[in-house]
Amino acid sequence: MIELAGLGKSYGTVHAVRELDLSVRAGEVYGFLGRNGAGKTTTMRMLLGLIRPTTGTGTVFGKPLGDPSSVARIGSLVESPAFYPHLSGRDNLRLLARYSGLDDSTVDSSLELSGLGERAGDRFTGYSLGMKQRLGVAAALLGKPELLILDEPTNGLDPAGMREMRELVRNFANNGGTVLLSSHLLGEVEQVADRIGIIHSGRLVAEGTLAEIRTRLGGPRLVVRAEPAAAAETALRAHPGVRSVRRDGTTVEVDLGTATAAGINRGLVVEGIEVSELRVEERTLEDVFTGVTAA
Repeated sequence: MIELAGLGKSYGTVHAVRELDLSVRAGEVYGFLGRNGAGKTTTMRMLLGLIRPTTGTGTVFGKPLGDPSSVARIGSLVESPAFYPHLSGRDNLRLLARYSGLDDSTVDSSLELSGLGERAGDRFTGYSLGMKQRLGVAAALLGKPELLILDEPTNGLDPAGMREMRELVRNFANNGGTVLLSSHLLGEVEQVADRIGIIHSGRLVAEGTLAEIRTRLGGPRLVVRAEPAAAAETALRAHPGVRSVRRDGTTVEVDLGTATAAGINRGLVVEGIEVSELRVEERTLEDVFTGVTAA
């Protein structure tokens, strides 16, 4: 669906995107993550043909970036949506539909999907930030696109709105669509994305399923609560296969490496250490993100 090879964008001496290799498969939700200024929005704008890359190549639907025939198959929300403030949400979408050669019948269905149906008759100037985001998503859904490119679509939404947005994104993919999703809310991405790509200082530093990236960073952690804690820490550091150990009071966090929880428990008991808690924790997306963007 999307293939980028060595893509770069520079503004004078500032390199916003550097040698970006990225692949988004048809039918998946791809979480595109990075810190502020990492190059996410610049990449999305290049995908849409809004700006031209400085180096590298890319295709969407097998066509060069910005090709009109491929852009017509994309729905997008990039940065803050802009609409006519004196028009209602519905009239703004009607105007967009007519510019795009679409029938007005697509407007109401897009409004309902985005959760804005009840307030569609209100003027845009009176919308909250969350409602403006919903209208932006509704605009992206006009014309029944095959690919959605969404930049921070949950910005300003309350918890119920976030859940509805997750469902919209997941349902879109389940019905054959593809989504490139950027968000700072890592928990939201973790719940909806099939694969993730993490960009840092303009470069892709990790890509794959969350499980694949977790494994590359060392797999799960073991949380051990034991007394005496200092003796537990010493024993764990000497245990075969343990990658690293960190103690905080009576709790010891262990990067298991090739060791097992059962083996560690047995070793501590043999040493006469009282174990009151032994819990395996998978690395969250936040752990993964922090781990690969720490430099």
